[in-house]
Amino acid sequence: MKFAISRDTLLKPLSLVAGVVERRQTLAILSNVLITLDGDRLTLTGTDTEVEFAARITLPDPGESGEITVPARKLADICKSLPEAGRLEFTLDGERLQLRCGRSRFTLSTLPASEFPNTEQADGSVEFTMSQVRLRQLIDRTAFSMAQQDVRYYLNGMLFELTPSRLRTVATDGHRLAMATFCGEMGGVRADAQVILPRKGVLELLRLLQDPAEDVRVVLGGNHFHAITPEFTFTSKLVDGKFPDYERVLPREADKRMIGSRVELRDALARTAILSNEKYRGVRLIFDDGNVQILANNPEQEEAEEQVGVSYNGARVEIGFNVGYLIDVLSALGSEEVQFQLSDGSRSVLIDDPAAGGEALYVVMPMRL
Repeated sequence: MKFAISRDTLLKPLSLVAGVVERRQTLAILSNVLITLDGDRLTLTGTDTEVEFAARITLPDPGESGEITVPARKLADICKSLPEAGRLEFTLDGERLQLRCGRSRFTLSTLPASEFPNTEQADGSVEFTMSQVRLRQLIDRTAFSMAQQDVRYYLNGMLFELTPSRLRTVATDGHRLAMATFCGEMGGVRADAQVILPRKGVLELLRLLQDPAEDVRVVLGGNHFHAITPEFTFTSKLVDGKFPDYERVLPREADKRMIGSRVELRDALARTAILSNEKYRGVRLIFDDGNVQILANNPEQEEAEEQVGVSYNGARVEIGFNVGYLIDVLSALGSEEVQFQLSDGSRSVLIDDPAAGGEALYVVMPMRL
């Protein structure tokens, strides 16, 4: 195998591939990147057996075809350290891969490509195509609510719910829930389907969906999620479990409504959070006629108080929240105004953009203070 490529062309896809590879592996081959060359078609593949990412690059000139694996992090670090306009020349010499760039020369150890784990092919019964921007937006609006290392393993990921006319993403950690919906023709989806993409798969997919002008093709196989573009193929195992019935969590008896400035409320909460209890992060919100009062205190007897003018004409309600949960929601919405729908101080609140028609909904459980 022998080929040449510019450092700038190689660095970004190599960094994305190396990002999938775990630093500490029980199998040496899982620390390596698979380099495959077929004429002028170069493919870089990394995996941790749960998530796989393959990046494709078209070389300016064909090379000598072949395949080999080399340490992913070392190769990425070498490329980062080389001059930006450098020309990299790769040559496979026996069991070593030589890399030359100007006066620099590196020799990397290799492992046979035959030892690299194979992943399920990208074919399945459910398939759809949508813009990368649209899919990224759905994931962005919900990803922060995923659980981390919860014993209820099905919460450590994101639900993708498909119908022929809708794609919905849902995430919850048991204390809050985030839901985003795209309504439109879902070509290739002939029946309703639900899959759970694990947390790492969600975060890696977010890193990859960066091209605002490109579409992405999503294929759901037996137990894999595939996202495919001309530049990459992303594959992740699915979580084998049943996601909770999120519809039951949505507050149905909310008879009070508050509308206010999203940025003003977020900034007031951020300031109040400074003096909240570091362990519980609790703040009290008092909804009263035309006003929301935000209160926080801590074991050092320090206190913070904010007043924010809002549109609210219901009965007085006092309710406690984890301030971080509220700030996450207000940061994810991105709208000018935000709407809180609530009933009393002991029940969940429903938060959304009053002008978006339910595109993104958030439920936050109250906490006792």
